[in-house]
Amino acid sequence: MKTILIAATFSLMTSILCTPMVIVYFRRRGFGQEIRLDGPQTHLIKRGTPTMGGVAIIGSTVVGYAAAHIVRAVRGDGGVQASGVLALFLMVGLGAVGFLDDLIKLRRQRSLGLRARAKFLGQLLVAVVFGVLALMFKNRFGLTPASTHVSYVRDIKVLGIGAIGFVILAYLIISATSNAVNLTDGLDGLAAGAAAMVFGAFTLITFLQSRNQCLDIRNPAAGCYDVRDPLDLAIVAASAMAACFGFLWWNAAPAKIFMGDTGSLALGGLMAGLAILTRTELLLIALGGLYAAITVSSIIQTGWFKFTRIRTGTGRRVFRMAPLHHHFELGGWEQITIIVRFWILAGLSVAFGMGLFYADFIG
Repeated sequence: MKTILIAATFSLMTSILCTPMVIVYFRRRGFGQEIRLDGPQTHLIKRGTPTMGGVAIIGSTVVGYAAAHIVRAVRGDGGVQASGVLALFLMVGLGAVGFLDDLIKLRRQRSLGLRARAKFLGQLLVAVVFGVLALMFKNRFGLTPASTHVSYVRDIKVLGIGAIGFVILAYLIISATSNAVNLTDGLDGLAAGAAAMVFGAFTLITFLQSRNQCLDIRNPAAGCYDVRDPLDLAIVAASAMAACFGFLWWNAAPAKIFMGDTGSLALGGLMAGLAILTRTELLLIALGGLYAAITVSSIIQTGWFKFTRIRTGTGRRVFRMAPLHHHFELGGWEQITIIVRFWILAGLSVAFGMGLFYADFIG
């Protein structure tokens, strides 16, 4: 527990203290956000606000993780573990894809960066490398960071999908989650605040798993968890949670900096990675209920528009605008009202997901 607190403390302080430096640097370089012209007109005043702030979140998470392991090394408690490094690789890798997307927007002075194919290709490359590596690095108990079974709060033994099936599933989870967070990042602090809650849940989940590991595979204790490095994953999750809180200090309305695709893809990737590595893949749907709802709203909007255009010649919309938060914004809700209410929904989703995990834990 002390190691987890050390990681969170270093990450939080780094995020709070270093994000203003990132703001100043990006302002001097002219790295200002471009705004969609077809979006809510109230967003036009945000044009020029520094973006790519996700580098502060990523950097702070890595600092928190490194600080915790330096302390562990001094105590002689061992070094970094494969699961934690893989989770950070996924975060940094997708952050790099998002950074390239943001950089193109800035260079070309437009609100669209990488083409959809290029972005999906970048996500595919990072996800496949992660998926392949996650099935390697067995520990002394024969556990790899990930497994070839679909999981809920543990592996579902009857749903074995093999190595190739796992890599495909990993890509789908990583791509879906990173894009869901990207869609949610449309109002000041909305995505960062919700992400902090999800990472807080993963911190608790991995801590409980670390206290209840299946140390004897031949005769496992009832209710134990086959997770390779739960404590290392707890350090990563706590660092990410604290980094989001620190960034939120500057990202809260009115935002001094935006996380950009650099941050949203990185956070979504890390959530997916934690779900895969903790064997809680299906539980992620509950924990990230807000992200799921916002993504579904965009799918419904696009699908219905295309369907009605084919049937009637004129595309119709279900919502005033997608994603969902823009629907309420165009309906007259104040941005801060939408953000707080959506944070409440995110908190309820996390609480529901934790309730499902804990119900299995005590059962």
